[in-house]
Amino acid sequence: MDFDRVTAHDPVTVEGEEREAAIVVPVVTRTDEARVLFTKRADHLSDHPGQMAFPGGGREPEDADLLATALREADEEIGLTPNAVRVVGRLDDIRTITRYSVRPFVGRIPDREYRPSDAEVAEVVTLSVSDLTDLDNYESEHRDHPHYGEVRLHFFYVDGYTVWGATAQMLVQLLELTTDWEVPAEPDRYADADDALPEQVRDEVQ
Repeated sequence: MDFDRVTAHDPVTVEGEEREAAIVVPVVTRTDEARVLFTKRADHLSDHPGQMAFPGGGREPEDADLLATALREADEEIGLTPNAVRVVGRLDDIRTITRYSVRPFVGRIPDREYRPSDAEVAEVVTLSVSDLTDLDNYESEHRDHPHYGEVRLHFFYVDGYTVWGATAQMLVQLLELTTDWEVPAEPDRYADADDALPEQVRDEVQ
């Protein structure tokens, strides 16, 4: 992975949402293999239960800025201490259906074991970039979204895990900036707002 384009990227800033949040997009290098770290959200959560996510959460009054939010939450969730994160840049802010603006910071982190240290996290998972960029593990759909109109949803299926939603949207930008991978020009299918999500997604969040 080449992080120069992440560092040089001029990220889109989202303003005006009800709440702010920030996350770390953590990248581990293991014996020359790059891997991206995800958390699997606990099933009891009211928002996005069972989904794959990046460490992070909502901004608190004591946070000096959104980077402080991202680092604090990553420490709380998986024991990733702030001084262990080498931030290389930002991705574009995104909006979520829960009315958050989310700011993603890309960080290189040590290759060690990370464990859930927060009740919101069920599991910590690393997935290899080579698998994430394998088009056999990827699909997308064009869908009429009830909140945002026409959107393209991305789905990554690796090692029995499904990355989709806002996390997949951020992952797409990370991969396009740091590797030769590109989103295919056309989606795999077109779906209406009330069409069922792919079976793998339904299985993942049950």
